[in-house]
Amino acid sequence: MSWKKNEDKLFLHLKDNYIQDLDWSEGQYNHYDCFSLKYECDIELKCRNKHYDELLIEKAKYDKLIQRAQKFLTVPIYISQTPQGIYAFNLARLPEPIWETRGMPKTSHFNQRQFVDKVVGYLHIKDAKIYE
Repeated sequence: MSWKKNEDKLFLHLKDNYIQDLDWSEGQYNHYDCFSLKYECDIELKCRNKHYDELLIEKAKYDKLIQRAQKFLTVPIYISQTPQGIYAFNLARLPEPIWETRGMPKTSHFNQRQFVDKVVGYLHIKDAKIYE
């Protein structure tokens, strides 16, 4: 599972260089990947093979991060790595994306490549904190 290896590398890079107390969430199917107690944030990680100035986020993931942040008083963070860098978005400080429905693969994992409609939005890299 190359996607998992990429997320593991991104996690370790962030932990080694920026968020020393970063820890994985419990359970493979949580709605966030990791968290920091020091910074009081829940984080979703994404690794993309191509770079775009506007990075895709699924509404379902966005909604779950926002709901969790409201329930536990944490900061919802979405981090996307592309070949050109690592982009971190504080979702609490950004306007909600404009949502659209697109036909996309059900998942990029587990060989489930059938198409389904997904509601997605875009986050522009100009609104991100950029990490090396």
